[in-house]
Amino acid sequence: MKGQLSKEVNVPAPASDFWDVYDTLELIRLIKKLLPEILHDFEVDVCDGGVGTMLSLTLALGSHVTNYREKFTKVDDEKRIKVVEVVEGGYLEAGFSLYRVTFEIIEKVDDHSSVIITIDYELDDASVDNAALVSTRPYEVIAETIGTYLKEKKKI
Repeated sequence: MKGQLSKEVNVPAPASDFWDVYDTLELIRLIKKLLPEILHDFEVDVCDGGVGTMLSLTLALGSHVTNYREKFTKVDDEKRIKVVEVVEGGYLEAGFSLYRVTFEIIEKVDDHSSVIITIDYELDDASVDNAALVSTRPYEVIAETIGTYLKEKKKI
């Protein structure tokens, strides 16, 4: 079974500022600092934030998926697109053969932007009920929190 979820989130920060966070490992550091209820811990396994970077993530207790490794498979500075795939554990242990998240940062007016979050996934036939685990909501909360953080940072 193949599926896709997509959501656009408006944020109160310019696309360039937002991309400066999403394009680097600063994003994961800020998630851990600002949203410990989502991310408990992380470790950079390979690289520096560009294509090929691999992270080991431990989500907060209560998450359906708690430990997994992800790999940055695309980082396009010109189009402001970042693609991340789960490569070990987590969703793959729940019957997914693919779990890919794409973030696209779009410039809006008045120092605002939006993040288009798209999750592509594939599940084996025996695990189709696990499609209910797929949600853009954590990524929406992250985008909203980073947007607010950047807005407040500009006021300082």
